[in-house]
Amino acid sequence: MAPLLHWFLPTGGDGRDPGGVTAVQKRTAAATRRPADIGYLAQVARAAEHAGFASLLTPVGLGCADPWILTSALAQHTERIGFLVAFRAGFASPTLLAQQADSFRRFAGGRLRLNIVTGGDPAEQRAYGDQLDHDDRYARTDEIMAVLRDLLDGKRVDHDGRHLKIENARLTDPATQYPVPLYFGGASPAAQDVAVRRADVQLLWGEPPAGIAARVEQLRVRNPALRFGLRLHIISRDSADEAWREADRMLKGLAPETVRATQERFARMDSTGQARMTALHAGSADPGRLTVSPNLWAGIGLVREGAGTALVGSHDEVAARLDEYRRLGVDEFVLSGYPHLEEAFRVGEEVAPRLRALAAADADSDPDNNPVAR
Repeated sequence: MAPLLHWFLPTGGDGRDPGGVTAVQKRTAAATRRPADIGYLAQVARAAEHAGFASLLTPVGLGCADPWILTSALAQHTERIGFLVAFRAGFASPTLLAQQADSFRRFAGGRLRLNIVTGGDPAEQRAYGDQLDHDDRYARTDEIMAVLRDLLDGKRVDHDGRHLKIENARLTDPATQYPVPLYFGGASPAAQDVAVRRADVQLLWGEPPAGIAARVEQLRVRNPALRFGLRLHIISRDSADEAWREADRMLKGLAPETVRATQERFARMDSTGQARMTALHAGSADPGRLTVSPNLWAGIGLVREGAGTALVGSHDEVAARLDEYRRLGVDEFVLSGYPHLEEAFRVGEEVAPRLRALAAADADSDPDNNPVAR
């Protein structure tokens, strides 16, 4: 089966160079040459729709446009593409979140997926007024996801938990004909416990295939119905040499002081996933240390929090690497590239058809038509 492909909305600004995605980390001018106004983001959304992506991931955090307001506006500029709307768990009542989601799916014809973000930067959490420690944040997220799922499914909810007390909550005539999948990320034991209980899709950041295979196997044993999505940047060109020249150009444009300040900030975070990303490059901008497995380049993570790896190579190579992850159990990919407008077309027109062809050939060779390595 061909994997589902999503694209990323650069709500903090866009350009040819990588940069941070929150206001905690000051963005460079090179990464934000294109302001994130509705005109530009609508162009990105329409490009992704034209290129065949299923939905658009909108990030959440300080410095990002509010995802609900932004995607509601963009829904009026698009026809088919869905929206993978991120929100911070714990900053609003799950009953209110369910109302927002139900209204969105009703007025946008069901084009909604939700990405529940617990948060891994204590400084940013405190800026929002959240004082909970790491494991308590995930315990709260668990309760929020339980209430949210039931409400969106049309159930009446009474919940008496450690972090939430909800009495007689329900939606009026919910639009249940439009199911809303719940996407969730996190690499810590506390996060994995939430994922196997509450998530439809567990989001992973791009690590070498062996690491992804281990995580998929570990979680799928606990919840066989859990799907997996992989977040990756793409640097794909007609030839491998051209793609690696682009990666080298990006690397040379990273100011050493920006890299140093970014890595110092990451070291103060309590995110297990961020620690795993940082461990891939150990804060070093040495080109020899940044290719962490074939075609997987960790240079973006020197200045960007969260997803910090890119697949670099020819269109055939990038599609083959994506297919390798698919064969390990990845069901969906959330992709991005710099700048996001042009790269939506490039990835959609060059990489996606090659990936679909590989998946189709694999299905044809499997007499039971079952995905490999499940």
